Amino acid sequence: MKPLDLTKQPPRSPRAPLAHLDLLMAARTVDKLRATLPGGNIGTYQITGFSSSLLNRLGVVEHQLREAIERASSDAEIADWIVARSDPSKYSEINAWFEEQKIGERIDDEAFVARYPIVRELSADTARIDMLD
Repeated sequence: MKPLDLTKQPPRSPRAPLAHLDLLMAARTVDKLRATLPGGNIGTYQITGFSSSLLNRLGVVEHQLREAIERASSDAEIADWIVARSDPSKYSEINAWFEEQKIGERIDDEAFVARYPIVRELSADTARIDMLD
């Protein structure tokens, strides 16, 4: 896959599907990893946080996924790669975990609010993945 420049376009929504894969944060994580490929630009985005949480919960190693992304020609190939190296029976549990993470849990964290000032305008019970859009 080609590298992305996330200073010109944001990564996909945390809720965007990655081909046939119903897994929150997957497409967004792929976009951010594509931005770390030679010729890409991750800008102010980072892998740490929800993307690294996704990878950890899947049991997928970041550099191995990055290498698979570099070799792949489509999202479907990446989705198949992820399915082959993780436990699909845990995807609904992973999705539920992302949904459970609310803004209110971090509203007193000054660094969090500084990084995501939009949280001041959102309800405390808003899922944190939704603030990313």
